Amino acid sequence: MENMTKTHLQTLEDESIYIIREVAAQFDKPVLLFSGGKDSITLAHLARKAFYPAKIPFTFMHVDTGHNFPETIAFRDQYIQDLGVELIVRYVQDSIDAKKAKEETGKYASRNSLQTVTLLDGIEEFGFDACLGGARRDEEKSRAKERIFSVRDDFGQWDAKKQRPEPFQILNGKINFGENVRAFPISNWTEEDIWTYILQEKLELPNIYFAHDRKLVKRDGSYLAHSPFLNIVDSDEIVFEKVRFRTVGDMTCTAALLSSANTVESVLNENKASKHSERGARIDDQRSESALEQRKKGGYF
Repeated sequence: MENMTKTHLQTLEDESIYIIREVAAQFDKPVLLFSGGKDSITLAHLARKAFYPAKIPFTFMHVDTGHNFPETIAFRDQYIQDLGVELIVRYVQDSIDAKKAKEETGKYASRNSLQTVTLLDGIEEFGFDACLGGARRDEEKSRAKERIFSVRDDFGQWDAKKQRPEPFQILNGKINFGENVRAFPISNWTEEDIWTYILQEKLELPNIYFAHDRKLVKRDGSYLAHSPFLNIVDSDEIVFEKVRFRTVGDMTCTAALLSSANTVESVLNENKASKHSERGARIDDQRSESALEQRKKGGYF
């Protein structure tokens, strides 16, 4: 008799597709947040599978800080065109110009936390009642507190103590006027699961995920992509190295890894051997023990 036991990835895929379909069924106007990173690419691929052969019934939205890797933006635009969905882009620079957000200064200045203002304005502008995102519980300890359907109040704020129970995959999407839900279909995936799935499904990724030669700024032991957005200080060192990026954030706060891994298989093996977490390369998360959680409480995704 044929072995009908599901693989680990099949189980994860089925769960994610169920969650995506629940979002479509329970909410009036959902949006899928898309950055062009590996997790949002995986999420978009799962959404495509969830509704195939019909089109994905969600608008996509990207909050563009203006400090993104150009390779990621180019990939984002081509991917969206190939997928055939609508992409809304809202810019942090517009929030700064409107004096709703204040540009940071100094050595570690970043626009990463300023995305919150732009995101909340975008949600209000279009009346989205649910935002699908590619966050995973293994990324960071505050992510592990998040439910699959995470309710945000009418100010966009998150309270870890007011999370709803989700026994037996029962997802409660009931919200009051002004509230919205952040939905996380790949919550139970790990970084290894994502890369294994990318290998299995033969998904395309921005080339910065693979080893390439790059001009860098070596700062406090970390390698940051050289860009006009970095505030260079005397202690910084300009170097050229072969690197890849394990996670894709702003150029100002995402550190590179010295690496020769230039295929999905070699990246997967290198990640398995690493003693460091994926978000260990995010400089903005290292500002304090609870940096990400504090941003999330204010409305950050």
